[in-house]
Amino acid sequence: MEGSLLPRSRLLAPLLVAAAAALIGACGGGTQAEDEAAGTYEVDITRAEFVESQHVGAAEDFVITVRNAGDKAVPNVSVSVDGFTSASEQVGVADRSRPVWIVDEGPRGGDSAYVSTWTLGRLGAGASRTFRWRVTPVVAGDRTVRYRVNAGLHGEAKATLAGDAAPEGTVDVSVAEAPAATRVDPETGDVLREGEPAEK
Repeated sequence: MEGSLLPRSRLLAPLLVAAAAALIGACGGGTQAEDEAAGTYEVDITRAEFVESQHVGAAEDFVITVRNAGDKAVPNVSVSVDGFTSASEQVGVADRSRPVWIVDEGPRGGDSAYVSTWTLGRLGAGASRTFRWRVTPVVAGDRTVRYRVNAGLHGEAKATLAGDAAPEGTVDVSVAEAPAATRVDPETGDVLREGEPAEK
């Protein structure tokens, strides 16, 4: 679905039942009201970072920064992420979702009523907002994490890059089974991974 959330069949759970709609505004950052302003909003993804070589059990940051490249405020900027979980092939399980990364901490105040979607509210013209996840890989292997920026949660507001391109991308990550080699900085006592410079 161009300019909206990632396909519901793959990523998103249905919105909470209508009887609970009044409670949705209490979840996450900014308003999640269903009367979001309809329209198309141009954004720019200025930062998309995730360490490409990771190790099971070693926490990493996944960071997305979104800038409002248009001249009107984005009603409710959000990011949908596909790849933190995978689907189990086991027959008969009640929940087929299995964690690939455990989300230790999502974007602060960003929880929403949608699975794997975080929202940080209204984004003024020219302003930027950074989404940061602290995650720990629990499964080794080569993975692809997909992300998409949205202008709202209900399909009325649609985000786009310049030239009407979809505001989405992927990051390929290789997770090793063995833990990363570490050392202790003799001056500060900080634990550093091999190859990571000590702070001066």
